[in-house]
Amino acid sequence: MILLSICPVCGYSDLFEPPYSDNSGSCPSFEVCSCCGFEFGYDDHNKNYSFSEYRDNWITNGFPFYYQDDKPKDWNKQIMELQLRNVTKVFYVPRLPAP
Repeated sequence: MILLSICPVCGYSDLFEPPYSDNSGSCPSFEVCSCCGFEFGYDDHNKNYSFSEYRDNWITNGFPFYYQDDKPKDWNKQIMELQLRNVTKVFYVPRLPAP
């Protein structure tokens, strides 16, 4: 089962809409993930981040929850690691700029 409202960066499952309108990544939502702060169509296109690169930086920086109002009260490393398992449920090709 593929759930399209899951962040392909951190696995957060409460996005308001799919990050992209299709799996090619050609029509981003420009939504900012409440958890990791990735903006679909900006961080991948304008800043040239891959999902894994952004994810690694987010984890290295202590996996801060981007929108504190949405942060679960029990947010910790174990919860984050469980959430990351959701990443395998979605597939998007990052939208990268043309060479």
